[in-house]
Parts: sequence; structure tokens; C-alpha cells
Amino acid sequence: MNYKEFKKLYASSSRDIAREVFLNNQDSIQIKKEKTAVANLERIFEAVFSIGYKKGYQAMSMRDLSRETGMSLGSLYHYFSGKEELLGIIQTHGWSIMKRDLQQISETHEDPREKLRIVIKGHVFLSELFRPWFYFTFMEARSVKPTELKAVKSMEGSTQQILTEILVCGEEQGIFMPGNHELTAGMIKAMQQEWYLKRWKYRKLNVSVDQFAEHLVGIVEAFCLVREPGCQ
Repeated sequence: MNYKEFKKLYASSSRDIAREVFLNNQDSIQIKKEKTAVANLERIFEAVFSIGYKKGYQAMSMRDLSRETGMSLGSLYHYFSGKEELLGIIQTHGWSIMKRDLQQISETHEDPREKLRIVIKGHVFLSELFRPWFYFTFMEARSVKPTELKAVKSMEGSTQQILTEILVCGEEQGIFMPGNHELTAGMIKAMQQEWYLKRWKYRKLNVSVDQFAEHLVGIVEAFCLVREPGCQ
């Protein structure tokens, strides 16, 4: 699967994510008209990502967000009670997107080798499709309230656990080499994160998302796959 094919199968947009957030938080969002609320949530998220990229979320004021969105302070407070709640909403939903979609992707294949390939590529492709969400949730994870940090860490760990379980299953079937699969999964995840955290480096090398994903799969397979007798 390449990125173009992936986008057809997992077609989604920033508007779709904003709609999910609205539906999941209707009890606290004061605006009840879905079309209006979704459009404004989309503007708020785009503004947060833009400001956060430029100077960091903690340095952002509500007045900054008001200027960037073109919404009044009063209007903003119809959607969240303050910066802490907004950060919690973005963090929770960002990680839940990753967890849900990677689980769905992993279930498309039974063979551990194919499952590993599609999950590695799927993570990279998701981060390309939703890069602002991936970048922001990673960079600002340290800023969430202690009461929410546990949930964020749990969701992040679950994406690594998907890789671990694939490697364990593959070893049991004689496909992957024995080893510390939890550590290997952590290293794979770190390499996947390179794509959205250091995009400038790969742009300079003229590396496309498909090239990066395929190269990463090759590196992982070279390390994990059981070698045929006589192969070095």
C-alpha cells in the first residue's frame, strides 16, 4: 500500500476530526448547532497548531487565539473553559485517533509479516495525513494536567503495544527472530516519529512519504526476520 491508496481507504479531514470532537463533547460545548460548532472547532484547532508551532502552547494567550481565529473571547469560551481543557481535548482526541486507526489497520492482515508492514506504513501515513495533530500532541504532551497525563500515556503505550504483539506473534510462528520485542517496538515508534518531527531533514533529501515508509519497513525486516540457512 502506498500513501495515495492509503488516503482513499482512510479518507478523513480536519472537518471530520472537528465533528468527532463535537460529538464526543456535546455535554460541555455550549453551541448546539452542529454545523456552526464543527466549523468553529476546526478554526480553533488550526489556530492552536499554528500558534503552538510558532511559539509553543504554553506561551499562547487566549487573546492570541482570539486574534488567530477571528472569534471573540466570549465565543471561544462557549467551546472550552480555558487553555487546560482545550489542551486536554486535543491531546485525548489526537492519541485516540492514532490508537483507533492503527488498531483498525492492524486487523486488515493475519500474517505477522504483512501486519507489521502495514502497521509501520500506516503510522507514517497517518502522521502525514494529520501532521499538525501528531506534531502538536507529541510536543505538548508534557503540558497536560497530571490527572490527564496517565490517560495520554496509556493511549501512547497502546500504539507501541500493537507492534509488540505483532512481533511476539511472528516469533511464535517462526517468522521473526527472538528478542526484546517491547524494546524493538519502542525503537520502531521512535523511527516513525522522525517523519513528522524532522520533516525538514527528509525534505532536504527529497525523500517522499512512500520512500520513507518503505525504507523503514526494510530496516525493520532486516533486523527482525528469521534468516534463511546460509544467509548472513
